[in-house]
Amino acid sequence: MSYDIYLTDPITGETIQLDEPHCFKGGTYAVGGTNEAWINITYNYGRYYHKYIDKEKGIRWLYGKVATICIPVLERAIRELGTKQSKDYWKSTRGNAGAALIALLEFAKARPDGIFWGD
Repeated sequence: MSYDIYLTDPITGETIQLDEPHCFKGGTYAVGGTNEAWINITYNYGRYYHKYIDKEKGIRWLYGKVATICIPVLERAIRELGTKQSKDYWKSTRGNAGAALIALLEFAKARPDGIFWGD
């Protein structure tokens, strides 16, 4: 199981298409990159998101929020979790959880007017 998280256009609701393709890797990802502001993150990191983003909602706290509001929350979580990744993406570590948030932060900075949604 995993979180599919998108940054969407505030008017159309469509997933934002970035100017440049990205190669952020999650549980699933687009080989060769994608312009979609989308990432898939394993649920294995969920406990960290409940601790460092929101105690009740975890990473789902982002859903429905404007990116500009999420930027300081993501920056703080990344700083506190760190970004030192394990060789095993699936391993539930602070660094893996923090590194996964980098994509969301980059999306938010590219389109601060966007709205986060997820499945």
